[in-house]
Amino acid sequence: MGLMSQPPPPELTKQLEALGGHLVWRIGKDELSDNVIVRLGFASATPRFAHLPRLRSAGDAELGEALAAGRLVIEWVD
Repeated sequence: MGLMSQPPPPELTKQLEALGGHLVWRIGKDELSDNVIVRLGFASATPRFAHLPRLRSAGDAELGEALAAGRLVIEWVD
């Protein structure tokens, strides 16, 4: 069940893979709510992740449930 019915063009796939090598992310549940948080940033922002509130572990099922319920929050870390 993907968002796209066709695969992306090869050039876009290549560019996304190159960008992915420069990103870090953390996924987990917010300690104060049932939201699942996806924190995303460039590798240079890695030290700043440590200063953000802790996230509890979240499995694939919890991620799917949060997405379906509109409780998925994406945070960009500078």
